[in-house]
Amino acid sequence: MVSTKVGDSPPALGSAEFREAMSFLAAPLTIVTARDAEGRAWGFTASSVTSVSLEPPLVLVGVSHTSSCFGALSEATEFSINILGSDHRELARTFATRGVDRFSGVRLADWPDSTVPYLADVAVALRCVVTSRVPVGDHTLLIGELSGMHRQGPASAPLVWYRRDFRTPL
Repeated sequence: MVSTKVGDSPPALGSAEFREAMSFLAAPLTIVTARDAEGRAWGFTASSVTSVSLEPPLVLVGVSHTSSCFGALSEATEFSINILGSDHRELARTFATRGVDRFSGVRLADWPDSTVPYLADVAVALRCVVTSRVPVGDHTLLIGELSGMHRQGPASAPLVWYRRDFRTPL
């Protein structure tokens, strides 16, 4: 990836200022899940998920280098994006907490012909095949091609991250 600066640009914001600025950008909340080589499930709450391309259908997930899931997702060939609704606030909080059993009491299902888990109780889950990994700053961007979608029941109102808290717009 090549980036160029044009002319005399102002200095970059510090991390605290950047975090404050980004808190004004509402982001959808998801839980990204995968399995490591030993079959252990890993997952984390992610707000840095976005569509990238329609043809082919690609999505991007940002994974922090300090995330407990970073090692597993650095080697995974597939992952799931579980789209959260307003009824998943506590689940989002659990998967964002370090040092807890994130999967305790959570019903998992595996995609057909795969060991990639998704959360059985979400209205929408997306199966993604990793096409590339791009290290950028303190994150690695996983690019995944959608290879499946699981839908069940009506979707509840979306759960978003805004001003450093879980919110339900509407």
